[in-house]
Amino acid sequence: MPHYHVSATTSAPVTTVWSLLIDGRSWPKWSSGLDELVEERSTGLGPGGRDDVGAVRAFRTGRVVTGERLTELVDGRRIAYEDAFNFSIKDYRAVIELEPAAAGGTTINWQGTWRPRPGIGWLTPLFLPRVMQRMATDLADYAATARAR
Repeated sequence: MPHYHVSATTSAPVTTVWSLLIDGRSWPKWSSGLDELVEERSTGLGPGGRDDVGAVRAFRTGRVVTGERLTELVDGRRIAYEDAFNFSIKDYRAVIELEPAAAGGTTINWQGTWRPRPGIGWLTPLFLPRVMQRMATDLADYAATARAR
């Protein structure tokens, strides 16, 4: 089964990074690969910026909308999700774990597995690890600047 494991480190504390991860509305702000959160295709979004287990967050990139369902939250440490709808992969599962960095700040570890769908799916092992590394790096960079505000 294809997989990726990427990481990034930020000077921001775990609490800052966590607050960005659990708020689906913030993802397009910090991710250069997401154009918008599609609220009409999302369900269970938290009104106060804290999505909970079971929430489905739909994101648009270009003309493509994909959805992820939150499956686990360990406050300040771990968020897990699975695909709710995705045209190119199936059985996608991802976990993001946050650890305090030795020199201060936070290390973001992001890993996932999936099965390709027939057609375009065979390409996903070629690009998804790079896409997810960019997501982790974007999150780390944004969290550092959010902390400075």
